[in-house]
Amino acid sequence: MAATTQVTVVDYGIGNLYSVQRALESCGAEVRLATDAAGVRAAHHLVLPGVGAFADGMAGLRERGLAEAVREHARSGRPLLGICLGMQMLATQSEEFGTHAGLDIIAGRVVPIPRTSTAGQPQKVPYIGWTPIDIAPRAAGATGAAAAGERGSLAAHQPGDAVYLVHSFHFLPDDPAHLLATYDFGGHRVTAAVRRGNVTGFQFHPEKSGRVGLDILRAFVAHG
Repeated sequence: MAATTQVTVVDYGIGNLYSVQRALESCGAEVRLATDAAGVRAAHHLVLPGVGAFADGMAGLRERGLAEAVREHARSGRPLLGICLGMQMLATQSEEFGTHAGLDIIAGRVVPIPRTSTAGQPQKVPYIGWTPIDIAPRAAGATGAAAAGERGSLAAHQPGDAVYLVHSFHFLPDDPAHLLATYDFGGHRVTAAVRRGNVTGFQFHPEKSGRVGLDILRAFVAHG
């Protein structure tokens, strides 16, 4: 019998961890919560979730001594997954309510999603709802073992697979090679996922995305 994968979820005082925990457990993981640096450093698979404002999230990490531990985990080569705000905090900085420094694990900026379409029509922000996501061209062009390396937990993604999003800002990586998936928002391509090596970020909520989301989390649990 294969050993159960242990997945550690970072608890920094922001967001409802229960839905993430339950989704991971349904995918076969043994879930632990980390409230201090020692808990993060003991992790193999690490999940950084979160909802709310970027500055509040970073403050929660710093006040609990977790920020550097998360950076160390990323440098170690072990799997790291950021979800929603957790994904955005992987960036170098955010423009949400001023300029705020992030974890700088994947170089890039968090910027507002467009409030008008490419045709000039107003768009409702925050964006809330289900939408199909598209694998970015570089990752989409990979095949075989390279595809798994480029796409990570989205390796089995099928065109038309929809996920659930709630956000007003998105992550623009400095290196286009770190862009994993996007979705169409009034003719604009908005970031849905980023990836650099062992580090993956989802703007969408896989734990709220039904079968598609659970399949994605199951892939993360199995392979990172």
